[in-house]
Amino acid sequence: MKNKIKLFDPIINSSENRIISKILKSKSWASGAGNGNVHEFEKKIKRYLGSDECVAVNSGTAALNLSLSLAEIKNKEVILPSLSFVSTAHAVVVNGGRPIFVDVDPNTLCIDPNEINKVITKNTKVVLPVHFAGMSCNMKKIEQICKKHKLLLIEDAAHAAGSSYNNKKIGTNGSAVCFSFHPVKNLAMPTGGLIALNGKQAKKNKKMLEAKRWCGITDRINSDYDVKELGWNYYMNEFSAGIGIEQLKKLDKMNKVRKQIAKKYSENIILENKMEFNDECSYHFYWIRVKNRDKFRKLMTKNGIETGTHYKPIHKLSMYKSKIKLPITEKVGNEIVTLPTHPNITKKDLEQIIKAVNKFS
Repeated sequence: MKNKIKLFDPIINSSENRIISKILKSKSWASGAGNGNVHEFEKKIKRYLGSDECVAVNSGTAALNLSLSLAEIKNKEVILPSLSFVSTAHAVVVNGGRPIFVDVDPNTLCIDPNEINKVITKNTKVVLPVHFAGMSCNMKKIEQICKKHKLLLIEDAAHAAGSSYNNKKIGTNGSAVCFSFHPVKNLAMPTGGLIALNGKQAKKNKKMLEAKRWCGITDRINSDYDVKELGWNYYMNEFSAGIGIEQLKKLDKMNKVRKQIAKKYSENIILENKMEFNDECSYHFYWIRVKNRDKFRKLMTKNGIETGTHYKPIHKLSMYKSKIKLPITEKVGNEIVTLPTHPNITKKDLEQIIKAVNKFS
């Protein structure tokens, strides 16, 4: 069989090799206090995003857990879309909150602001939108809702490194914006995540999160430290941070290639239900909807093309199984197929994918 076209494929070159070799030889591979490359990465990505503060952690899940820990959501409700990776909801539960799932906009697969309004109660504390596939949610409407009802806005931007909304990078709207730097993401690391903080409490929250990401340790001076509250082992290591610094240098260039690929899909795939093109989207992947999904994916695999299904609706999983009806999310959950957009895709690969999609869908 010919070489498989991968769904995800990190972009690396000699710069990543050099930084890894340098860190390896230094024998300073990690620091709970977030020194060295971790501190440098935080400074650089803060400048890139335009956020007030940034705290690096070891995963997008850790970013969500820590951000929600600041919100004090015990016995409170958090509104979020069901169409997301399960950790979005897990982070709510871990912090004692109750996830309230709502439907998505069929055109963007991001949370529908009109559905948010329908479920707000006196116990609602947070709105947690997800920028699905890198496409920004309608932040103007969501911010208006949060302001009107005095709700906190915490964003799941796991797919949205480099995405923008109204010409501003995702990472500047919510009080906390959570990124993932998993190896498949647009900005890839062995493992990593980030919390971008905004607003009057940003500096205070940064100090709190720096302690929480390292088992609650504060006031560290050499070997003298104190622990005032519960924390976790969530700090980023030096290897991830070093790779992140190099990845950040080329993120916009890589995302530009992703947009070109997505535009080709949008213009040439004949399906009606497909992701729209938006120049502000970072296109972590490109989605289509097909009715005969299992058969379609098997045929794509036989033709050397890897696809994905992102995601099974969270409210349909055993842990969260609920009687609520989310018709769009449930329909999408049975039909969605994700296509590769990584910059390693060649012109020939792209033509092969489009031809196969149009033939088998």
